[in-house]
Amino acid sequence: MKHLTPKSYVCSYAAGPIVIDGKITDKAWKNAAWSSEFEDIEGDVKPRPRFSTRMKMLWDDEYLYIAAWMKEPHVWGTLTEHDSVIFHDNDFEVFIDPDGDNHEYYEFEMNALNTGWDLFLLKPYKDGGPADNSWEIPGLKTAVHIDGTLNDPSDRDNYWSVEIAIPWSVLAEYAHQASPPNEGDNWRFNYSRVEWRHVIENGQYKKLPKTREDNWVWSPQGIIDMHRPERWGYVWFTKKKRAKVGHQLVETHAMRELLMTVYHHQKSYFGKNKTWAETLEQLDITDTPLNGLNESGFSIRLTEQGYMATYTSTLASGKTVSMQINERSRLMRIADVIK
Repeated sequence: MKHLTPKSYVCSYAAGPIVIDGKITDKAWKNAAWSSEFEDIEGDVKPRPRFSTRMKMLWDDEYLYIAAWMKEPHVWGTLTEHDSVIFHDNDFEVFIDPDGDNHEYYEFEMNALNTGWDLFLLKPYKDGGPADNSWEIPGLKTAVHIDGTLNDPSDRDNYWSVEIAIPWSVLAEYAHQASPPNEGDNWRFNYSRVEWRHVIENGQYKKLPKTREDNWVWSPQGIIDMHRPERWGYVWFTKKKRAKVGHQLVETHAMRELLMTVYHHQKSYFGKNKTWAETLEQLDITDTPLNGLNESGFSIRLTEQGYMATYTSTLASGKTVSMQINERSRLMRIADVIK
């Protein structure tokens, strides 16, 4: 896959109350920066989205707040049952991996009818999943505002917008770190908008036959698969009331990228040899730059389940850290090495 730099965003502390009505008009939202425009899920190899999409975020001690604005000349939806497969409609989607380990992450989807689907994934589908549809978000608040009319093909609409409030107490279950976060913490997030091309038949919207959906996202994945958490963006949390959208990667990002390269090459090696490689030489990683990292810091240990690859490196800050990845793509920062 093409190398892509994840987007980043600074999430400010809410300066006042937020009423979840979908309108994004509360005074507190004025201190929240809009994200960059959403792009095609595959990145700049595909055309720019037909319609504008942006998101913004805030937080306080009880909730994580998410808002999205979506240009849309035809607002429509069909699904009304909770936990339906919402992306079968046009929708807005949220993905959250609190500790950035690629496992134990949350997903929430909603359509213009304010129907939601909340689910939890133990690990990505490519690593066996599964998705837990029984997982719920107690205390969740959502709302939709439509500048136009819903399910009326006779006119043209302007946009639809959503507001979401997720309790930190729910996200804490698999956060493995502070929830709500501490000042300066970062979590992995991504956002997606699914848009289906349509036709109008007998006064009703219908999907254009034999045409797949468009997927427009905040931080491009490079592949039509949102379940690649290692490619999601970074969100930094601050209690400052007004913060600018940032462009900052975590200091271990280059280490994470290299370990993911090992993971992908291991999958290819196993497919050909029915066993895991024990050295970098066996993996023959020549197609990906190593970003100046020291290969001598690597080791691979075979396990009953597969393997564990470890990399130790001294970062620009002078701190020496170790990270690991296994055959299921779980990334772990195992230690700060004190010298």
